[in-house]
Amino acid sequence: MNNVLTLITDPVRRLLSDIHVDKAVAYLEQTGATVGTPDWLAPGIACDLPFDGADPAAAQTHVRGRFNGAPLDIAAQAAAGRRKRILIADMDSTMITIETLDMLAASLGYADEVARITDKAMNGEIRFRDSLRARLALLEGEDASGIDEVNAAVDYTPGGRALVQTMRANGAYCALVSGGFTFTADMVRDELGFDEARANELLIEDGRLAGRAAEPILGREAKLDALRELCARHGVSEAEAVAVGDGANDLDMIGAAGMGVAFRAKPVVAAEARFTVEHGDLTALLYLQGYRTDEIVT
Repeated sequence: MNNVLTLITDPVRRLLSDIHVDKAVAYLEQTGATVGTPDWLAPGIACDLPFDGADPAAAQTHVRGRFNGAPLDIAAQAAAGRRKRILIADMDSTMITIETLDMLAASLGYADEVARITDKAMNGEIRFRDSLRARLALLEGEDASGIDEVNAAVDYTPGGRALVQTMRANGAYCALVSGGFTFTADMVRDELGFDEARANELLIEDGRLAGRAAEPILGREAKLDALRELCARHGVSEAEAVAVGDGANDLDMIGAAGMGVAFRAKPVVAAEARFTVEHGDLTALLYLQGYRTDEIVT
């Protein structure tokens, strides 16, 4: 069959059941689809439903609406070309659970002021580069030793290493592209196994924060540019890339990638992204590509 709808849930709780699958089949049939035999990618976690006769985007919207708040991530797409050859991933609140600049600011006593600006940027209320300049200016002259505290506090999002390692094992090129800073991005690159990391350079003078980053600032436009450049370098189309992020500065790359995923994202991002993950961990991006449990590199 030409299309596939995938049901995914939290891999720890394993709440996906035959009852959910049977309901999804019925909901797909309501759209006029002919549904094939369910294919369990991971028992209790992910299941594919092959189908024909309905538009994938419309089928996805219908099935999501009918499940009405069930703890499931639901995605429908063409079956051909699911496995991607490029991964472009955001870092803060995506590959790691923290916002590094917010954490740095909190260690220096500026938590509330910086968090307010971060929220506006992540929701698309102000441009990312303007928000970054404003937040860094608040920290000018502070001791740079707080950077070590931030890296020590980094908590990795479950499934991140498996996502990167599995895609690389299957020939994909994986890039971490962050509006955060190189001092954390380089560490995350090495820990999770990315091929490369791109991020902003935080400027330090005489052991103190200079209150600015090196120009040009890597933000929304630079993430899209990175996607296009890496696809061109590796001789693949943007349709063969998966991009994942959670904030407004990720929207352009999410929109351009063949598989653009909003991961536990801000509402403005989830509303625009073709695919969303709210209940699964980062291995959900592997199930979206049709990987099975025994193919996942841990």
